[in-house]
Amino acid sequence: MNTGVVVIRGGGDIGTGVAHRLFRSGFDIIIVEITHPLVIRRKVAFAQAIVDGHTVVEGIKAVKAFSKEDIDALWREGKIPVMVDPDCSILKEIKAEVVVDATLAKENRGMRKGLAPLTIALGPGFKAGEDVDLVIETTRGHNLGKVIIEGYAESNTGIPEEILGYRSERVLRAPCDGMVRTTLDIGDAVKAGEIVCYVDKEAVKVSIGGVVRGLIMNAIKVVSGLKIGDVDPRGIREYCFTISDKARAIGGGVLEAILYMKRLKKF
Repeated sequence: MNTGVVVIRGGGDIGTGVAHRLFRSGFDIIIVEITHPLVIRRKVAFAQAIVDGHTVVEGIKAVKAFSKEDIDALWREGKIPVMVDPDCSILKEIKAEVVVDATLAKENRGMRKGLAPLTIALGPGFKAGEDVDLVIETTRGHNLGKVIIEGYAESNTGIPEEILGYRSERVLRAPCDGMVRTTLDIGDAVKAGEIVCYVDKEAVKVSIGGVVRGLIMNAIKVVSGLKIGDVDPRGIREYCFTISDKARAIGGGVLEAILYMKRLKKF
């Protein structure tokens, strides 16, 4: 069943949750990314196909594509094409019904109404009805996944979401500019004070125990303050390799938004 073509800008863990849900619902998906994705939750991010050539998340395979011919072939094979195309140039070659901005940049970086018959953005930085047609709430809580028809999603607080009472303690940030050298991997158990990686010669230690849920790729250059990893204090290793409840909820919001607009015959 083909219910239309959806282009998703950004293949991180949230964009992957959206892509996974739409793909299983019968949509043809294309994910467009930057040349060097700075993905943290690499095991559940289709963007990793840009680096490795292909990746599988919960049974769905994504493969790096270089042309429209590649895209067509991958669709026939039941796979998701992922390509380097931050400007969405592929829209000149294919007819997409929907474009979803899943970059979660907290600001509008080139998204606009008119890129496709239906445009949807995830999270803050976009005004529904003006910048895009619809916005999906991404903040955990009562409204997570809500379809916003007019106005904005909740503002970015800059404070990580709470897990077992921990917020900023969960997040690992680069202490300086430099090259990352990892000593652990995603899924590894950690104790407070343990070294997860180095940025140049600066050690990056965890402040809480749990499992390494996300960690940026080895040998990649980063800037001071960049988020390079996170620790899940729940300590459940399986969560590192499966789509999060948040990503599924947002994916459900995008699916609802598309079907809602189809029902109203808005595109």
